[in-house]
Amino acid sequence: VLKTFVKHGADPAILYQAKPHIGTDVLSKVVKSMREEIFRMGGEVRFHSQMTEILTENGQVTGVKVNDTEVLPCEQVVLAPGHSARDTFSMLYRKQFPMSAKPFAVGFRVEHPQSLINMSQYGAESVKGLGAAAYKVTAKTSTGRGVYSFCMCPGGQVITASSQEGGVVVNGMSLHARDSGKANSGLLVDVRCEDFGSPHPLAGIEFQEKYEKLAFENGGSNYQPPKTTWGEFRSETLAAAPVIRSLPDFAVEAIREAMPNLGRKLSGFDRDDALMTAVETRSSSPVR
Repeated sequence: VLKTFVKHGADPAILYQAKPHIGTDVLSKVVKSMREEIFRMGGEVRFHSQMTEILTENGQVTGVKVNDTEVLPCEQVVLAPGHSARDTFSMLYRKQFPMSAKPFAVGFRVEHPQSLINMSQYGAESVKGLGAAAYKVTAKTSTGRGVYSFCMCPGGQVITASSQEGGVVVNGMSLHARDSGKANSGLLVDVRCEDFGSPHPLAGIEFQEKYEKLAFENGGSNYQPPKTTWGEFRSETLAAAPVIRSLPDFAVEAIREAMPNLGRKLSGFDRDDALMTAVETRSSSPVR
């Protein structure tokens, strides 16, 4: 896989890096090159095309319907829907494909100056020959909830990554150079199936949508995510209310308990001006 990325324009360093990094700006060109090779090999990529139904007969796949109109006959279908293809999940449920709810995690993006992370990891704000430092932190609360960093982006930025109208979701990304001067990661709390309030296989999606809708409303209903600082969040100030109201109560309590512990593991992680942007709900799929 890594060799294929390099063949299409990624930095050859990913072949030996412990945590391979391509960069969003480079990846867009890599994906285009891959697509062009698929064309050269006789493959087809359909834009503006949605697989809206899997057709079956006597328990066997007979085809797929595209955009509710065109039928493509086939005997085998490979689905790679990621964690957010909610319309596809619903269609599969209606067609009685076996599925079940699964645990995932919820939280926000936490952002610090990259120099602070470098100082904690390297002992200096910058070290020649070493790029922006990464980190991984975990903690377990007194209730047994896990709190952990996820998808850490050195020298990156926090972005809105909403995929539904009336919902706000945040994520993180880094360009190849990782030179934004900011470090961010998801800070997540584990969510269990019993938190969903229903045994329905799609109950986890409803749980996600609830908090994404709250984040949309609490951010001003204009797709701007709600933000606060750790100092405000810890003290429950009025400025922190939009973020606090965008999270489940158990997640708020777990973060409050875990942050000082994480600050002991990574110096400065719990400093008052650490920025928190809500809500991150898409670390993994809520459906198996």
